[in-house]
Amino acid sequence: MKAEVINPFLESACHVIEQVIQVSPSTGSLGVKEISLIDNHIWIQIGMTGQMSGDIVFGLQEQVALRMVSVMMGGYILTEMDEMGQSAISELGNMISGNASTILSNQGVNVDISPPKVIRSVNVTQFARKKALSIPLMMDGIGELDIQVMIS
Repeated sequence: MKAEVINPFLESACHVIEQVIQVSPSTGSLGVKEISLIDNHIWIQIGMTGQMSGDIVFGLQEQVALRMVSVMMGGYILTEMDEMGQSAISELGNMISGNASTILSNQGVNVDISPPKVIRSVNVTQFARKKALSIPLMMDGIGELDIQVMIS
């Protein structure tokens, strides 16, 4: 897997987070990571087909997701990830992936993305471990969002 496949998702995530969450994220180190089930985490999984196929997974601690959703909802403080919160965090993943697919299209790479699927550790009994290209985004005062790309 080539490291540059993560760049459109990284660029898009930075742009969308700046617009929606109103913080400028800083980028951590690119690496290969095994995605595994971690307590109190949420994953937003988006499938991709076309000239590139696989999955994009945005991983974050539930408290980070709650902070992000609270900002998205105009400062309304959420204390638990309810249906509204899951919908909002899902939409954030959709915005990032949609923007990334536009970047890819402008580079001549045609892809289709699936609707986001929110996976919470409390709801999962089995989770397939996979290796992914991973890069963390750190957001001051909010926390960290991991972008994980599994492209075949």
